[in-house]
Amino acid sequence: MAGNSAEERRRFIAGHVTEHGTATGADLAALTGVSLMTVHRDLDELERRGLLRRIRGGASARPATVLAAGLGYRLGVNTAEKEAVARAAAARVEPGMSVMLDDSTTVLAMARLLAGRVPLTVVTNARRVVDVFTEAEDVRLIALGGEYSRTHDAFLGIPCVEAIEALSVDLVAVSASALDARMAYHQEQDVVLVKRAMLNSAARKMMLVDHTKTARTALHRVGPVAALDELIVDDGVDGELLAGLREHTRVTVAPVAG
Repeated sequence: MAGNSAEERRRFIAGHVTEHGTATGADLAALTGVSLMTVHRDLDELERRGLLRRIRGGASARPATVLAAGLGYRLGVNTAEKEAVARAAAARVEPGMSVMLDDSTTVLAMARLLAGRVPLTVVTNARRVVDVFTEAEDVRLIALGGEYSRTHDAFLGIPCVEAIEALSVDLVAVSASALDARMAYHQEQDVVLVKRAMLNSAARKMMLVDHTKTARTALHRVGPVAALDELIVDDGVDGELLAGLREHTRVTVAPVAG
């Protein structure tokens, strides 16, 4: 069921269209309990954000290359799974460590749990992660520069990659938009280049992925699962895939509350 607010309703619509490929306006109106005119306004707004494509009578899913790009959308979906994965990841951080964090929403959830693990050195390209630590005591904060992406609310590009390559950290935490038993993927080239550089800069490599991103692929390879020191997923991952992943790296399964 959709939530009460317009934003919750739009997230529901975007998720429904993504899951089913297409949906008619009449079906969406029945599912959300609002008028057909309201649904059409919602579809117009979701198309403007790049989350779906308007077609005659309804909407169709856009490719994953576009869907996964919107930060506002990503912040509002699979929150329980992301929180579970984030809790397990935060437990790996010890006082005194240097930690590099990417611009993913799962890693942002992890960042919010690190206040009690100081002193820390935190390195990030994500503006919202910077916000988490600007007032934190005993945190040395290093913001990576680059070209600002409003889509990701983060800094990307060659300057960002070069800044990463000048550093060496104890632990890196990144996510990916797709994962199969052997490889992690992302659909955007600039993001992939930053994630690869981050993984290469760390003594210990950790990836955080919720189950909705598994058993999928995307255009660009971030890197092999076997190159990770640990993969943290939630308990919604298919058992067969989980067994395949464990052939290549250490996998921690985080239980989702409730």
